[in-house]
Amino acid sequence: MSTTLSAAAIAGFASEIKHAYQDMGKLRDTVVLRHTKSSTYRFPKLGAGLATVRVPQTDVVPMNLAHTNQTATLEDWNAAEYTDIFDDAATNVSERAALAKAIAGAITRREDQLIIDGLEAASTTLTVAKSVGGTDTSLNLTKLRQASRLLGDQGVGDDEPWCYAGSHHSKEGLLGDSEATSADYASVRALVNGQINSYMGFDFKWIATRSEGGLDLTSNSRMNFAYAKSSMGLAEALGFKTSVDWIPQKTAWLANGILKAGVIDIDALGIVELLTHEA
Repeated sequence: MSTTLSAAAIAGFASEIKHAYQDMGKLRDTVVLRHTKSSTYRFPKLGAGLATVRVPQTDVVPMNLAHTNQTATLEDWNAAEYTDIFDDAATNVSERAALAKAIAGAITRREDQLIIDGLEAASTTLTVAKSVGGTDTSLNLTKLRQASRLLGDQGVGDDEPWCYAGSHHSKEGLLGDSEATSADYASVRALVNGQINSYMGFDFKWIATRSEGGLDLTSNSRMNFAYAKSSMGLAEALGFKTSVDWIPQKTAWLANGILKAGVIDIDALGIVELLTHEA
């Protein structure tokens, strides 16, 4: 086996992984992304202001806006695999693509999990009980309406993306809600095809059962989240990159995907926790 590998072969493999990474990520675009060179990153939070009546020839009254920070702690993650496919990089295109997809999938799921863990750790007081819309019910429009109202009451504007991160069981429940799928109420063509991608202002992201943990399920209660993009922050010190190195002790190549990132809630008042029933 050759211990040399052309730069073109490495670049081609890295390009395949990057393409798969961009294609597979679900939650990255639903949060605020910032880059840093440190192991921590502080997301600034500015409080709301209050206008006061102007009194002629008197000093203005400052609003005294509250300036706070939410600090994300970054962690290092790897998705590595020993492989012999680079013996013949020119002909093993399908194997190389499969390995690229596997590495990219591992990194994107981990990145999603960092965001999910950040949502679960947020100290939000906005909750929608499992009993809303009926005892032991899955996702329904009554729950969605309440989540929308809770975000709206906090002044979360509709000029920014709202996301709903839920399980496929929740999707099944919503598709079973006649009000959501009836043409009398909805004109979203995707509903006819058994898909719900956007509804009531929410961009839906359906999360599968994952080894990384996924959305928490405890005693038949699944934790789902409705949140505004500005409420969550993702900090990256090392954006997803790849390396391919010859390891003599293994007489094999080590293909590795690397990520250094951390997530924190910027404003918990932009996050709603919804509980749905899953038997």
